[in-house]
Amino acid sequence: MGTHRGVRLLLPDKAMYWEDLAWLSFVVALRAEELCARYPEGVHLDIVSLDFALTDYRPEVAALAMDGWLRAEFDLPDTGITCSYSGGADPYAFAWAGAEPPLRSPRNEAVRSTDQVPELSTNPTTSRYSMWGGAP
Repeated sequence: MGTHRGVRLLLPDKAMYWEDLAWLSFVVALRAEELCARYPEGVHLDIVSLDFALTDYRPEVAALAMDGWLRAEFDLPDTGITCSYSGGADPYAFAWAGAEPPLRSPRNEAVRSTDQVPELSTNPTTSRYSMWGGAP
């Protein structure tokens, strides 16, 4: 799946929920110009899997995980994509660095961020990068 010029998001063999894909693509698109500047020949981001506890599901966390992984893997600066806790019926507030999010979720489920930290893997010989979540 192409997001911007030579930046490609490769999806896992296992089916992916459409909201997760929307949020992953959103952050890759936000970071695509930076990636293109560093890799003018193109870069493939290979999503191996995105695993999380269903009781903690919040699709926006896919975007946070992708942004954190891109920053760590490619040494990109922090652009202000964040999540904060405020309590109440929908206790998590997400900030998207001034960008309009791809969709708004009415969910009120909580996110346990410790269950959402991605593991990282790269294959430097092919310019393909992989990101996956922890064990389910």
